[in-house]
Amino acid sequence: MIKIVGIGGSLRPASYSQQALSIAAQRIEALGGEVEILDLRAMTLPFCDGSKAYADYPDVKRLQDAVKAADGLILATPEYHGSVSGVIKNALDLMSFDQLAGKVTGLISVLGGQPNSNALNDLRIIMRWVHGWVIPEQIAIGQAWQAFDEAGELTDDKLSERFDRFAESLLSNTQKLTQAEANENRQAA
Repeated sequence: MIKIVGIGGSLRPASYSQQALSIAAQRIEALGGEVEILDLRAMTLPFCDGSKAYADYPDVKRLQDAVKAADGLILATPEYHGSVSGVIKNALDLMSFDQLAGKVTGLISVLGGQPNSNALNDLRIIMRWVHGWVIPEQIAIGQAWQAFDEAGELTDDKLSERFDRFAESLLSNTQKLTQAEANENRQAA
């Protein structure tokens, strides 16, 4: 079974990023994947200072171990000032190639204005830098207050279809990369 870890980059109690991440997780689970959501709102993480270990912060190890054990990732961020949130950037900075390299990653951004791809492009660059694989399907949700109903469900059928394609692509591409790595390891042995 493909294991995906989702990380939401918002600390707001009623976060649209978390709602979008939950919807993506539901779609992946409906296709047979396993999803663990790491809720940064419930974790105590320090600001990254470049240290190798953060003994006073056990959630750093929990974050690193969960991501390292995962086959793929979903990164969901609000767009603040034309880029990713400091929260998700800090979480990514607390990890290294050991955790992030080779991870197939799906990206979601949420913003109050018109949808654009600034935060998505920045996440794509970050993941490329740590040797991750970002799927081409990405989700940018503009005017987020209109995208979800009171129950946290999507209000737009086309957006819902994009979540379906996103989930299918993330699972399919993660499975392909996982199988290719397994074949490569067998051949090397």
